[in-house]
Amino acid sequence: MADGGGEDLGQAGFLDDVLVDTVRRTGASAGGVYLLDESTQVLGLVVICGVPTEVAVPWTRLPLAAPVPVAEAVREDRFVWVASHDDLARAYPRVAASLPYRLALSAAPLSGRAQGRGALLLLWPASHPPEASGRERAHIAAAARRIAHVLDDSPRPPTVPGQPRLVPLGGFRPRGTQNVQAAADYLERLPEGAVALDLEGRITYLTATAAGLLGRDGDHLRGTRPWQSLPWLDDPVVEDHYRTAVISRDPVAFTALRPPESWLRFHLYPDASGISVRITRAPAPDGGPGDALPRAAAPGGTTALPADRAQAGRLYQLMHLAAALTETVAVRDVVDLIGDMVLPAFGADGLVLSAADAGRLRITGHRGYDQEVIDRLDGLPLDTDVTPAGQVLVDGTPSFFASPEEMARRYPSAPKISDKQAWAFLPLIISGRPVGCCVLSYNHPRAFSADERAVLTSLAGVIAQSLDRARLYDAKHELAHGLQQALLPRSLPAVPGLGVAARYLPSSHGMDIGGDFYDLIRLDETTAAAVIGDVQGHNVAAAALMGQVRTAIHATAGASPSEVLTRTNRVLADLETDLLVSCLYAHLDLARRQVTLASAGHPPPLLHRPGHPPGIAPLDPAPLLGVDLDAPCPVTTLPFTPGTTLALYTDGLVEVPGTDLDLTTAGLAALLPDGADLDAVIDALLHRTWPQGRHTDDIAVLLLRSSAPAP
Repeated sequence: MADGGGEDLGQAGFLDDVLVDTVRRTGASAGGVYLLDESTQVLGLVVICGVPTEVAVPWTRLPLAAPVPVAEAVREDRFVWVASHDDLARAYPRVAASLPYRLALSAAPLSGRAQGRGALLLLWPASHPPEASGRERAHIAAAARRIAHVLDDSPRPPTVPGQPRLVPLGGFRPRGTQNVQAAADYLERLPEGAVALDLEGRITYLTATAAGLLGRDGDHLRGTRPWQSLPWLDDPVVEDHYRTAVISRDPVAFTALRPPESWLRFHLYPDASGISVRITRAPAPDGGPGDALPRAAAPGGTTALPADRAQAGRLYQLMHLAAALTETVAVRDVVDLIGDMVLPAFGADGLVLSAADAGRLRITGHRGYDQEVIDRLDGLPLDTDVTPAGQVLVDGTPSFFASPEEMARRYPSAPKISDKQAWAFLPLIISGRPVGCCVLSYNHPRAFSADERAVLTSLAGVIAQSLDRARLYDAKHELAHGLQQALLPRSLPAVPGLGVAARYLPSSHGMDIGGDFYDLIRLDETTAAAVIGDVQGHNVAAAALMGQVRTAIHATAGASPSEVLTRTNRVLADLETDLLVSCLYAHLDLARRQVTLASAGHPPPLLHRPGHPPGIAPLDPAPLLGVDLDAPCPVTTLPFTPGTTLALYTDGLVEVPGTDLDLTTAGLAALLPDGADLDAVIDALLHRTWPQGRHTDDIAVLLLRSSAPAP
């Protein structure tokens, strides 16, 4: 799914109806539907209800790997329930930091014929019981299935729009004109002011008393947000009170000063249709730390602010993005996060991220540009005057250009490089040292507000730290990966009568480098040795020790399996390492049709012999290598008749959080049928335990199958 104009119109209407119906049936206060973009592995928010769109800005695009409830529900294909903000802080601290409201939430995967199509998100007020009821779960599961089935039957993948649709919850009961007028008359007779806000924060109704207390004519206030049309309420805290009421559905009260000296008390009462506000006069606060909001009179009187000045939203947006950037590991992660989250948050259409390298700007990632443009910009000197990038690095000051004309006045050739119409050039500086430049660009002219400039400038500092850390990680990873690839066998020898397949997969997280190893050693025409092992750790030291262990095994291969592991254990002791090693050694005698195995703390292999049920090879393992030099190493001899399949593997294949190890290995053994292609068997084994491919440890698999020798 690529960003485009949105889903099919019929499909869009269906999603809207299912979402609103589910919110009503479950008593939720808000909800949203996310769909997965398979090409980018990013979840896009398609439709929301119950909260304003600006509240959802930080959450419109979420990488599938992100530590958030929606992504976890899709990754693990399970229902996720978060009962309170305290639970949210414990399980998802990044989300809690940028969503500091009392609430409960659920995320349900959209799983039909294919898993991981997206998720259904629902929010409840904090008053919800600690557990979702059976009725609520049934409604949520049914809604998720309905959406998934429509996606399954769609003739083409749905597209994710650039911004989510906001659909009203509705539920208003029609009232006669006489009743409406009676209600309005009742409110007008009260000595206090009454104001109605919709869920977007706009004033839909106010009494004359309220207009008088606020100091403006009612006609000028209707349809506006109070913090935009009343300068003395232009405070992030005011907007945050409104957000708290909308998201948590809790009543909120605060006091504010209407210049020059009128103190007003605001009481907010939210529900699914909007917010009722009661305004009364209040005594001046005593100067304590209460909830008053003293404000200086705004110059210029009552000019309304533009509609996109969401200061509290910007604050939480910055917190959310900064927290996300701290979790990036590689340069690719930094680029993807900026593209998936920063660009939508600021309405940008293009990104160029450059790193300072040997006096030049090397482009490390980009979005929204043709490759010809990137080739022209890549490698420019740090002091280039072709674009503002060089100057912003020299003086450390961001530059913002609202139009091509503004850019051309200082850099005549820059607007001709691409068809972009506005730019933000952000220097990436660490302790006075330039590390790169981040350029956000727009397809249309754009004026950058003061708060946007402030947030982007602050964000640039976090991006600089993340980029510098990621470049260091990539350099270490490249070194470690090269070392490991040099130590693993490039190919396995051909042995008559023996079918072989192997696979090594690094961890999908962390250093992406470890000490898992495997090998096949041809001893003569009818015998061979197979070995698999796992060195503790995920770093260069683990990879280096892995190479030394393999060398020790090669030196003694051909001896009995017990002797091979005993000698290797002594070598490990001589190296004086603190790392431990598990190892499984198999001596294959194809002439005698048998295999002799010895294990040093390694998981037993899977075994399938024709005519026998698949299972786990019965082994009596010795301790891990490096634990006890004098420990005996028992051996086990098993038949290895034609058609027998033996699967050697490391623990990363079977140690899946939340699953029973014995059940996992038994299920894998059932995937070793007669005659199946060995590479296809490895694919099946990996998919069985890690269907999303996000394994948390290195995995090595070595399959061996006996066959009748060629005549």
